[in-house]
Amino acid sequence: MVTNSNVIFIQNGYAVLNKYLTEKPISKIFIIVDENTNENCLPYFLPQLETDIPFEIIELEAGEENKTIETCVSVWEALTELGADRKSLVINIGGGVITDMGGFIASTFKRGLAFINIPTTLLSMVDASVGGKNGVDLGGLKNQIGTITQPDMVLIDTSYLQTLSQREMRSGLAEMLKHGLIADRGHWEKFKDLSEINFDEFDGLIEESVAIKAKIVTEDPKENGIRKALNFGHTLGHAIETYFLEEPSKERLLHGEAIACGMILESYLSFKKQILTFEEYLEIKNQIQHIYEPISFNQNEINEIINLLIHDKKNEFGVVQFSLIDKIGHCVINQTIDNPIILEAFEDYKN
Repeated sequence: MVTNSNVIFIQNGYAVLNKYLTEKPISKIFIIVDENTNENCLPYFLPQLETDIPFEIIELEAGEENKTIETCVSVWEALTELGADRKSLVINIGGGVITDMGGFIASTFKRGLAFINIPTTLLSMVDASVGGKNGVDLGGLKNQIGTITQPDMVLIDTSYLQTLSQREMRSGLAEMLKHGLIADRGHWEKFKDLSEINFDEFDGLIEESVAIKAKIVTEDPKENGIRKALNFGHTLGHAIETYFLEEPSKERLLHGEAIACGMILESYLSFKKQILTFEEYLEIKNQIQHIYEPISFNQNEINEIINLLIHDKKNEFGVVQFSLIDKIGHCVINQTIDNPIILEAFEDYKN
């Protein structure tokens, strides 16, 4: 199934990729992986590749803390030394860090190489690798440097999910919940009782989630309007994720764990703005808290997190802009909230 022009679900081998490699003039292939995908995914992927085009494997250190411009410089230097030219192809095999950073590396080297994303985590399948956003963090601030450049292809092969821990799967699930909350109540409803989910049919839920994001991205590729809906839960969620990444005393959160917390907080903001009913707010809060462990904050930490909001990419003229929901399945963008209400949201979360 193809959900939009360049997102393809693999069902019967990699024929689509191999056809692409025969039809496009490609001088050399560069496969970017981290140590986890090098060990767990590459041995499965390479036998699928039917081509005589020479290729090189570039392995990066895993983890959000390595999603930096310094890592990109080292890869640009490696590409130069290994003879990459304008007809080279980059294939990114990994989770959100690899697809975000690999896309940025490709879209900037020699003013742009073609690249393909092969996401290997649930998070990257339903979110990071779809939509053309590529980038790196700056001093711990999420995705401050980047491009919006579409990959030639996104190949989604759910076989890779067998390599993930339950914690990683839950992290990816947060973005699927978000897609339901902002655009499709029916999609949200399917996760209301996880014990009822038939995981043999989980591929269908992934396709549905990708289709929701792909439709939004197609309508607004440059994020001038409705694409901002995809940031629901992310204004506070990214600030929480950044704080836990930068603070040495805190254990790092996975992206989806921070976003799950952000969605509860921003649902509370929606309720306080009198656009979301209290009943729907409680439904969201209870469902997300049923899946994710609570995160503890003291008052100083909350203040630090709120201070980080000024760096959010949606801000305009120094004003923090939220994407909120006015009902389950519908988002409203460009919403402003006073700090006392944000503090109140944290207090409600803690209780």
